[in-house]
Amino acid sequence: MNQPASASEKLIARNQRALTRFDIEDRLEGGLVLMGSEVKSLRLGRADLEGAFATITNGECFLHGLFIAPYEQATVWGHEPKRTRKVLLHAGQIEKWAGRITMRGYTLVPIRLYFKNGRAKVEIGLGKGRKIGDDREKMKKKVELDEARSAIQRGKSGKGYE
Repeated sequence: MNQPASASEKLIARNQRALTRFDIEDRLEGGLVLMGSEVKSLRLGRADLEGAFATITNGECFLHGLFIAPYEQATVWGHEPKRTRKVLLHAGQIEKWAGRITMRGYTLVPIRLYFKNGRAKVEIGLGKGRKIGDDREKMKKKVELDEARSAIQRGKSGKGYE
């Protein structure tokens, strides 16, 4: 599910909780419109995607709740840590996802924040919220699969019960 990062990518932050709370069906990479002090803070790895989400408004995608720590060496005109930031996506991608997020249970969730070829990028996933109890079902299926695999292995080794 997670693609290996290429050599030109430097990971800044990852949203692990998003992967546990949502079933990610589709992913997109988009650029971010940032201020200079935000870029410098990101280069120091001072960002948090916890609680962040994206919205589509008037044909544009915006990222809300992304925390980028203030840069200490910035002047008085530094940035606000949790301001809304614009995500740069193609119009076709926005139109495609705008129709899908109107369906019940879908949301746009930032998965990871990274630098790619010197530019700040965000990977956004189209996620459907998981129901409570999905973890129990998932664990039950895993146990059943493990038991079936071990039964097959016993049968192949010739030490199975007859």
